[in-house]
Amino acid sequence: MAIILDGKKIAEKIKLELKEKISRLDKKPCLAVVLVGDDPSSKVYVSMKQIACEGVGIISKEYHFSTDVKEEELVNLLKKLNADSNINGILVQLPLPKHMDEYEIIKTVSPLKDVDGFHPINIGRFSWGRKKLIPCTPKGILRLLKEYNIKMEGKDAVVVGRSNVVGKPIALLLMENNATVTVCHSKTNNLKEKTSKADILIVATGVPKLIKKNMVRGGAVVVDVGVSRIEDLTKKKGYYLSGDVDFEEVKESVSYISPVPGGVGPMTVAMLMENTLEAYKSQNGE
Repeated sequence: MAIILDGKKIAEKIKLELKEKISRLDKKPCLAVVLVGDDPSSKVYVSMKQIACEGVGIISKEYHFSTDVKEEELVNLLKKLNADSNINGILVQLPLPKHMDEYEIIKTVSPLKDVDGFHPINIGRFSWGRKKLIPCTPKGILRLLKEYNIKMEGKDAVVVGRSNVVGKPIALLLMENNATVTVCHSKTNNLKEKTSKADILIVATGVPKLIKKNMVRGGAVVVDVGVSRIEDLTKKKGYYLSGDVDFEEVKESVSYISPVPGGVGPMTVAMLMENTLEAYKSQNGE
């Protein structure tokens, strides 16, 4: 039976450490969260981030636009937030409506306040190993592996998914930690052949239960990043959350596995809090 990579427990420990550090500051960091539209998942994520801010002592300000807001109006707000010295971090909740260019919106955010780590300048620094603000989910995955003393050096790591948010940056972080990395995606031939050779398997596709027991090497470390809402009228909420890995099948043969929920998600939020504090310190010459 696998050891559970308990992201919720580790995230709580990190947030307690951040709370203690923030309590010693003369002025509290402030995070601006920008939400466009009424996507239920996005609203839940924003709410979780606001609760986390309150828990560690970070001031949180929300800016909510309707779905049909013009891109120019959103850009103007971001420019104002960039110029506001009382705002230390800016997070634009993704995805944005289809009429908006996500790249142009993210590029508008000051790299110094880009706590999501998505700005082209921050991605460029990250790619060169000159890290400033690192994307929160990959940073959280790496911290989770380190908290459980999982060795990456010399290991064969397979990443399933090539998004800018998770797949590409976690591949870079694994390489920085001396793993040998293979990146798979929807066009990969014979996915099972690749995943079954992994010492460390990280899956971020958004395809529920894509990874089955026969696709995973015995004793592997499995990190499940995907979260999908599956309708189930027998459940109190009418749905349940599923990861990209068939947890009940796979947990029997691997050494470590992260659950959904309670694995990578809480770590992502904890890293957002950490990035906000780091942005604050950088802006205040600390």
